[in-house]
Amino acid sequence: MEVTITNENFSSLKSGELPLVVDFWATWCGPCRMVSPIISELAETYDGKIVVGKCDVEDNDDLAAEFGIRNIPTILFFKNGEVVNKLVGAQQKAKLDEAIQQLL
Repeated sequence: MEVTITNENFSSLKSGELPLVVDFWATWCGPCRMVSPIISELAETYDGKIVVGKCDVEDNDDLAAEFGIRNIPTILFFKNGEVVNKLVGAQQKAKLDEAIQQLL
């Protein structure tokens, strides 16, 4: 399941029991649109094992600033509330899958 991440719900998601993957994106970003279906697919594949969310940087600039997001898409991987991996730019499914495997 894919969730929408906001300034309001991020903290509780980050400190949840499951690892968290956050895709920082924007509607106007071409590479973000390329990665979006892959993120959705991975959310289904790993449903119940991780939480996958999308954070629109336009609507949640506090979160983008907190993590120094300067380029999008940027995908952050959280385990036990801490960032353990970061991928910047459009990524292949295999690369994202590999990063998720490291969370499990």
